[in-house]
This record gives sequence, C-alpha cells and structure tokens, in this order.
Amino acid sequence: MSWRALRHPSFAVGLVLSLLVLFAAALSFVWTPHDPYEIDMALKLRPPDAHYWLGTDAFGRDVASLLLVGARASIAVGIIAVGIGLAIGTALGLLASARRGWVEEAIMRLSDFGFAFPAILSAIMLTAVFGPGMVNAIIAIGIYNIPTFARITRASANAVWGREFVLAARACGKGGFAITMEHVLPNILSVLIVQATIRFAIAILAEAALSYLGLGTQPPQPSWGRMLSEAQTLLFQAPLLGVFPGVAIAVAVLGLNLLGDGLRDIYDPRLARKR
Repeated sequence: MSWRALRHPSFAVGLVLSLLVLFAAALSFVWTPHDPYEIDMALKLRPPDAHYWLGTDAFGRDVASLLLVGARASIAVGIIAVGIGLAIGTALGLLASARRGWVEEAIMRLSDFGFAFPAILSAIMLTAVFGPGMVNAIIAIGIYNIPTFARITRASANAVWGREFVLAARACGKGGFAITMEHVLPNILSVLIVQATIRFAIAILAEAALSYLGLGTQPPQPSWGRMLSEAQTLLFQAPLLGVFPGVAIAVAVLGLNLLGDGLRDIYDPRLARKR
C-alpha cells in the first residue's frame, strides 16, 4: 500500500506540502533567521534582501521568522481541535450506531443543533464570556468538528453492523461494546483518518479567520491570520506583507486537502482495484 500511495499524485504532492509545513513549525523551535518577537521600528517595512529574506513588517519584525513561528499556532490548533472532534464525535457516533432507537435519535438531533454554531460564531460567543485567545479558538473549532465526526461515524458504523462477520460475532454471544471495539471501529478507521485530514485543513482556515478577526491567537504569539490582518492597511505600501502569510495558509490547506483526497482514493477498495 505504501508504494501505491507514493505513486498516487494527490497523495504524493499533499504529503510533500504537509511535511513542508510541519518542518517549518519544527524548525522554528530550534532556529529562526531572527528573533520573531524583536521590534525595531527603524527597520519597519524593509523589502526582502539578503539579511531579511522576506522583509520586515510594520514593527520591524522579520517576516520569515514570523511565518515559521506562526506555523506552530496553526498546527497546534488543528491537531487539538480535530482531536477533540474526533474523540468525542467518534464516541457519540459509535454509541448511536450500537444502541439505535432513542439514543441514536437524541445524538443525531444534538448533532443537528451543533451544526447551527459554526466555529466563528462559537468563538464570538466564547470571546464575549471568556475573552479572546487560542484556547477559546481551539474549543470553538473542536465543538464545530464534533457533529461532523458523529454523523460520519454513525453512517459508516451502521454499514458495518449489517456485515456477516458482525452477525457471526453477535451469534457467538459477543456484546455490543466488544463488537464495536473489535469489529466496527477497525473497519471504519480509514474513513475517520481521511475525514480527520480534511478537517485539519478546515481547522487551519478557521484558526486563520479567527486570528484575522482578533479572536484567535493573541499577540505577541505570531499567527498567519493576524499577519494578514495587520497587512491589510499596508497593501499599497508593502503588498508582500499580505502575500506571504496568504501563501503559507494556501500551501497548508492545499497540502492537507490533497493528502485527504489521496488517502480517500487509496482506502476506497473500488478505486484500489482500478489502479
């Protein structure tokens, strides 16, 4: 499967782009061209040169260093928020599929209610109560992911519950929990992995949007979304200030989307037979 995956164009390109973003975040922990928190107004809006590869912003900070460190926030928010949605949503979806009846109906109706509160709206409500910050952004995006994972898990699990090997396990006296953990969950993991990859891309976009609005990552922690927000008033003076963080967001989202599409094609047995 690994060699077939590397030969898949979407998977290969998505993997390279995603690893590039991960490498940038990891590199920022040990090295950056300059101190991303150092402010020097004498160097503000300096164009790219040999010393400042991507120039400086309105506060004289090195843009390349800000981009490297900003990758941390996007990846951290994405991993934790998707992890929250994956853990809680999968558990609810498995419970709904295993119990059926009023339990399934209650969980699905709660999922419908959750869809009424997108990440940005949830973040605005949390900000009104607790104030802006990365933690509230993570909670808001995580809550937004729960209904999606619950519905996908329930639909995929329902299909597995009707399979012959599950019926055989029930005939042997296995309980619902044992069947869920030993037979149902392993058979839907591929679907969850693909969905988690795609939701990761959406979480990065949501974090950037929230930071752009001032509801996400707060100063002095660098954030791609806030870099875009700060650059919008300087587009005529230094247009590249808006280009660099925009490209960073586009690369991260494109890479994860291509990776998710590639994984979906690889894990789909009908597509696998065609390759």
